Amino acid sequence: MKKLAGIVLLVSLPVAAAACSGGTTTTNTTATTTTPSASPAGHTDAPGASPHNHDALSTGAAGHGGDAANSDAPASVRAALPDAQSITTQHKDISDAQIASIEKETGTKVADKDHHSYLAFSTAGGTRKQIGAATLVKANGKEMVVIYDSRNGVPYIREVRAEGVPQAFLDGFKGKGHDDKFQVGGDLKANGADEAMARAVAAAIRQDAVTMQTLYGGKHSH
Repeated sequence: MKKLAGIVLLVSLPVAAAACSGGTTTTNTTATTTTPSASPAGHTDAPGASPHNHDALSTGAAGHGGDAANSDAPASVRAALPDAQSITTQHKDISDAQIASIEKETGTKVADKDHHSYLAFSTAGGTRKQIGAATLVKANGKEMVVIYDSRNGVPYIREVRAEGVPQAFLDGFKGKGHDDKFQVGGDLKANGADEAMARAVAAAIRQDAVTMQTLYGGKHSH
């Protein structure tokens, strides 16, 4: 099964129905939790301890069976979220209406209705807080880990990691959200990446960003 995505969403807001509409939808959700064997590298929630927004992600539905310790999060995701003391794997069904909206906005085909995201949590001062989210995106034989933050409830890309893809190209995705074009030669530069691969990766990550907004993003104005 292909894994589309995951997010670092941060403001407790209702689940959005479409990329820009912000309507509420009902989705089937399953949550499981991975507890890394190693301790996080010195992260705290004290003021100034981290540059990232730490507001909680609104999942929109309770997980079937609750949170349970498991090894579900891939090693690449755990490596991308090194400060996490636990990682919850979130499964959501993308509705037919949501798929139609995503495909219309991105000009791509959604390959899998089962959306996966990995939510990172840390505990400081007795309080469990979300500190990030990630998704896995595949394109042109490459697998990317997309890490998200949010601004006022809207997911934006913090970082993209991938083996065999020039980092200078991947760095161009930083700060982008679902309203961006993700256009190679426009708001993205290939920066050493093969053009065909760059276009495929950009299209896949754009679909991921729009999917994250559709499932988790809050209302906003353009």
